[in-house]
Amino acid sequence: MPTYNLKINGELRSVEADSDTPLLWVLRDHVNLVGTKFGCGIAQCGACTVHINGNATRSCTLPVSNLQGMEITTIEGLSEHGDHPVQEAWKEIDVPQCGYCQAGQIMSASAFLENNPNPSREDIRTAMQGNICRCASYNSIEKAIEVAAKKLS
Repeated sequence: MPTYNLKINGELRSVEADSDTPLLWVLRDHVNLVGTKFGCGIAQCGACTVHINGNATRSCTLPVSNLQGMEITTIEGLSEHGDHPVQEAWKEIDVPQCGYCQAGQIMSASAFLENNPNPSREDIRTAMQGNICRCASYNSIEKAIEVAAKKLS
C-alpha cells in the first residue's frame, strides 16, 4: 500500500492508503479528523467540503493520490478555537439545527468570502447552492454569511 505525505491543517501527515481512497475517508479513518462529514458520496451535497489550496473542494470523490504537495484544511483547521469570523457568525445567527451539513457549509462560505469579501445576497445564494441543508436553514446560512462578511471587512 502506498504512503502519502499530506499537509493537513498545517501539519505534515504520513498516511498509508490505496491510491483511489477518497480524501474524506483518509481524514476520518486514517487521521481521525471527523468534522468532515459523509453525505452523498458523489460530490453533490457539500457535507464533505474542505479547502484544497484555499479552494472549497468536495473530499468524498477526491483520491488521496492527487493531493501530495497541496494544502488541505478541514473544519478543525479553519481556526484553532472555533473563532473564524464565519464560525462566529454561525453562532451569532444560531444557524445549526441538526448540524450535519454545517462543517461543509462553513468551509464553503469561508472559501467564498476569501474571494468575494463584499458579496450581495444573490452572490451568496449562487455560491452556496451546491451545499444542501436537510433542515432548510438557508435563510439563516445566508444571514450568517452576510454577518461574517462584515466581520472580515
